[in-house]
Amino acid sequence: MTKTRRSFTDEFKREAVALLEASGRPLEHVARELGLQASVLRNWRRVAQGHPPRSRSGSPAVSDTAMPAKPDEQTAEIARLRRELERVRQERDILKKAISIFSETLR
Repeated sequence: MTKTRRSFTDEFKREAVALLEASGRPLEHVARELGLQASVLRNWRRVAQGHPPRSRSGSPAVSDTAMPAKPDEQTAEIARLRRELERVRQERDILKKAISIFSETLR
């Protein structure tokens, strides 16, 4: 006997995740009350949190929008990420210096 795959509306998925978050109960209990597998509800929660959905094999599902289509787009993305990394490093260094200055004045 084969099981047919059930489908759920986006609204139902959002409400299920909202119930999970609001209830404070374990995911397994909420999933059981809704008649779902825990892995299904866990995946819906991941998607709601902005993470990519997981495939049935457990690895992240590949989407068409995951990678830029052209090498030029990839090069531009890499350059943007490098600039952002440099900015974040500078912010980190400034904060480290500020911490050392303030910790010296407290002694």
